[in-house]
Amino acid sequence: MDLSAGPIVLDGGLGTLLEAHGHDLSDPLWSARLLVDDPDAIRAAHAEYFAAGAQVAITASYQVGFSTLARRGFSAGDTERMLRASVGLAASARSAVGDGTPRWIAASIGPYGATLGDGSEYRGASGLTRDELRRWHEPRFAVLADAGADLLAIETIPTLDEAAALVDLARGSGRPAWLSFTVEGGRLRSGQPMTHGFALANTADEIVAVGINCSHPDEVPGAIAAARSVTDRPVVAYPNSGERWDAAARVWRGAAGLPADDWAAGASLVGGCCRVGPAEIVRLRSGVRAGGPIRRLR
Repeated sequence: MDLSAGPIVLDGGLGTLLEAHGHDLSDPLWSARLLVDDPDAIRAAHAEYFAAGAQVAITASYQVGFSTLARRGFSAGDTERMLRASVGLAASARSAVGDGTPRWIAASIGPYGATLGDGSEYRGASGLTRDELRRWHEPRFAVLADAGADLLAIETIPTLDEAAALVDLARGSGRPAWLSFTVEGGRLRSGQPMTHGFALANTADEIVAVGINCSHPDEVPGAIAAARSVTDRPVVAYPNSGERWDAAARVWRGAAGLPADDWAAGASLVGGCCRVGPAEIVRLRSGVRAGGPIRRLR
């Protein structure tokens, strides 16, 4: 994946699109449940984003964790098959498009808190040490690193400890990855500075981009500037729609829609996260094709 050629357009929210098509994702496994119950729905969602102009599909592995699924009665073998299937479904959707446009698969590695299904990732407190987080992530990281994806999407990370644990796993793996944080008020969800998180990229050649996702769009310009101040790695930005998640009520609140202005100037990978659907990806891709302001890179 050549990040110097111009902005690469990511997909939007996978769960968002599946819900829009009538799937009930209230289960704590969220969209990952469909890896077992309806894998064709996941394949179709990836295909829809590719048709909208996305060049990267992020897999449905975000909430798949060995210990989480063990509590639901799944064996370690079952979990490994689900992780590998998440990559295979995205690859199958890519193959079906077959129009010669370069497209990539990013295997999602979400935070520990995401597997709890209680919004823990937005509170920035896992209760685990860096070493404990590394041990928890290690088996999933190993499977996804070997599953055939083009790169790993280490995403929605709320704390420095968890980011450092995942960078430790990436270092020496030979697998390219981006490192993306969830932020609020210009800081990580833990309250720590974004710059400290972005600087971790300088400690591992495998981290090929840094940035933010699952955050308000207003956070993007500050995050790009913060990343530029501490690393020469390209920047990834795929925020939420502008609505905010109320974890207690399990509803989204506020106005939806990515900004109409040049909100991601300077980012090399741009897309959307929660509540961002194919229509917004069409608009992003059209802007990139037209050579608009979003094409301004470092």
